[in-house]
Amino acid sequence: MATMNVSLPDPMKDWVETRLKDGKFSNTSDYVRHLIRRDQERIEATADIQQTIDEGLSSGEPRPFDFKEFKARMRERHGKP
Repeated sequence: MATMNVSLPDPMKDWVETRLKDGKFSNTSDYVRHLIRRDQERIEATADIQQTIDEGLSSGEPRPFDFKEFKARMRERHGKP
C-alpha cells in the first residue's frame, strides 16, 4: 500500500479527529479511504445518470404517457389487483 502525506488546516484536522472519536474509523487512513470510496461512488453514479439522460435524449421524440394503461400493465405483470 502506498503512503501519501496530506496537509490540513487545523479545523479540518480537528474534524477528522472528531470523526475518529465516534469509533466508526480506527484511524485517519480509514477515514480518508472511506471518503475516497464515497467520492468514487458519487462520480460513478453521476456518470450512470448522465448516460441514462443521454440515452433518453437520443431515443427520439417524446410520447404521451398514459398512466392508467401503465398501471394496468403493472398490475397484469405483477398480479396485483
